[in-house]
Amino acid sequence: MLDDRAKLLLKSLVERYIADGQPVGSRTLSRASGLELSPATIRNVMSDLEALGLIASPHTSAGRIPTARGYRLFVDTMLTAQREQFATPTLAGDQPQKVITNAANLLSNLSQFVGVVMAPRRTSVFRHIEFLRLSERRFLVIIVSPDGDVQNRVVHTETDYTQTQLIEAANFLNSHYAGMAIEQVRERLKVEVDTLRGEIGQLMQTAVQASSEAMQEQDEVVISGERNLLAVSDFSSDMTHLRRAFELFEQKTQLMRLLDISSQAEGVRIFIGGESQVVPFEELSIVTAPYEVDGKVVGTLGVIGPTRMPYERMIQIVDITSKLVSNALSHNK
Repeated sequence: MLDDRAKLLLKSLVERYIADGQPVGSRTLSRASGLELSPATIRNVMSDLEALGLIASPHTSAGRIPTARGYRLFVDTMLTAQREQFATPTLAGDQPQKVITNAANLLSNLSQFVGVVMAPRRTSVFRHIEFLRLSERRFLVIIVSPDGDVQNRVVHTETDYTQTQLIEAANFLNSHYAGMAIEQVRERLKVEVDTLRGEIGQLMQTAVQASSEAMQEQDEVVISGERNLLAVSDFSSDMTHLRRAFELFEQKTQLMRLLDISSQAEGVRIFIGGESQVVPFEELSIVTAPYEVDGKVVGTLGVIGPTRMPYERMIQIVDITSKLVSNALSHNK
C-alpha cells in the first residue's frame, strides 16, 4: 500500500507527464506536488514507486514516466469527481445513423483524439434467403432483410451440394421461417433437424450460421478524427506507433471486440494500453461507455488516444456523450 506522500507524488508525476509528455525529474516533482521535501527524499519515494512497477526510467533521461500500472492506479483511485464546466452540446439527427455519426464527430472534436461509436445492434430478421452453388463444396448465401438490405456470405462445406438441393433447402427456409429472427431460426432448426433429411438439415444449419454471421457484421463501427493522432507527439515522432494505431482502425475487428466487452459493463470503462490483449498497444488507451435506447444497452462509444491522455476530461466527455446518444435515439425512434 502507498502512503499519502507516495500517492501525492505519483499523482503529481502522472499529471505533469500528461501535461508535458516529458520524463519528470525530482526537482520538477517537488515543485508540482507542493510538498516541501528534499530532492533526496523524493528520489527515495520515486525509487519505491519504480520498484512497485508504477513508474519507469527511460534510459535517455534521469526523469521518470508512468507505466500502465501507474496510470491504472491513478485512474482508479486518484481522479476526483469534479466536473469540468464545458457547455453540454446537443446531438441533432432525425435518423439513428446520423446520431451515431454526429456522436463520433462530437467525441473527436471535444477530446481532440479519435471518437469511436458502435452502431446499435439490430435484430437480424430475414425476409428471403437464396443459395447459389459456386463450385465444388462452395456456395453463396444471399439474405434479404425486411427493409431490403442484402447480405452475402460464401460458405465452404465438407459435403458437395447440388443446385437442386440448395434450392430445396432455401424453399424450405423461406416457407417455414421467413420473417423470424435468424437466431430464432437457428434454435428451431436444432430441434427440427431430425425431421429433415440428414443432408439438407445439415446444409440449412450451416447456411443459417453463415447468415447470422453476415448479419452481425452490419454492426458498424463509426470512427472519427484519426488524423488528430498526427498532432500527438507520442505518435508523430514514431511512425511504428502511428501505423499500429491506424491498423487498429482499419481492421475494426479488434475494436468491435473491445466495444462488445464494454457494452456488458455499466458506466465508463478505461482500457490502458499494454494491460491486456484487449488493447495490445502500450501507447494507446481507450475510454468507453455503453449507451441505451429506452433503458436497454444497444451499443458502445468511446475515445481512443495516447496513454498520456487527460483521463478526467475524457471520462466526462465519454459519459456526457453516451447520455446524449441515449436521449437522441430514445426520442428518434
